[in-house]
Amino acid sequence: MQLELSVDRSSPVPLYFQLSQQLEAAIEHGTLTPGSLLGNEIELAARLGLSRPTVRQAIQSLVDKGLLVRRRGVGTQVVHSQVKRPLELSSLYDDLEAAGQRPATKVLVNTVEPASAEVAAALGVAEDSDVHRVERLRLAHGEPMAYLCNFLPPGLIALDTDQLETTGLYRLMRAAGITLHSARQSIGARSATAPEAKRLAEQAGAPLLTMQRVTFDDTGRAVEYGTHTYRPTRYSFEFQLLVRT
Repeated sequence: MQLELSVDRSSPVPLYFQLSQQLEAAIEHGTLTPGSLLGNEIELAARLGLSRPTVRQAIQSLVDKGLLVRRRGVGTQVVHSQVKRPLELSSLYDDLEAAGQRPATKVLVNTVEPASAEVAAALGVAEDSDVHRVERLRLAHGEPMAYLCNFLPPGLIALDTDQLETTGLYRLMRAAGITLHSARQSIGARSATAPEAKRLAEQAGAPLLTMQRVTFDDTGRAVEYGTHTYRPTRYSFEFQLLVRT
């Protein structure tokens, strides 16, 4: 099926941006699936009556976003689309499933340890008291997406490694009768350390998104403290901002 593309020459929006937006929408909506080959620049330029530099600029903008990749001897190919996560109390596992990204999990740490001052303050427990620590690598379509480190109060739920590799942490909490109510969250960015880069298939020093979250149940009890890192080429947070009246 040929992709329907068009440009409006009377619009003040640059032609390359019109084209890149249509291609990005086709990738996000699944019209252009991962692995699909995009027509070469000459074909697209001739079809749309655009110059090759305009088409090249549109394609390069999507390469820069991590949605397309140029492969020698193959051409320009669609890669897996970026997951856009709304700022609401949801789990990464659920967000990936909703985006059709086939989530998978590798549990790397599942242990009980003394709470550090930071973790104790977040969970409202005594420093050096036992807390559960779980570290997981979250993948989509077999590619690393995020590294998740979570701390939970002891005895909150059974944290079976097999279950953690087949479903999300919040689903396990809900199944145990815990009602998640609210969270306090901060988002940032920093350079990847060498171990983080290796885990997430990035270069050392590459930018990473970071997120810290304390989640509370309907009684006001802190039930989870998470500190996570994400690949920004595959993941972003979406904000909805309202004017204060």
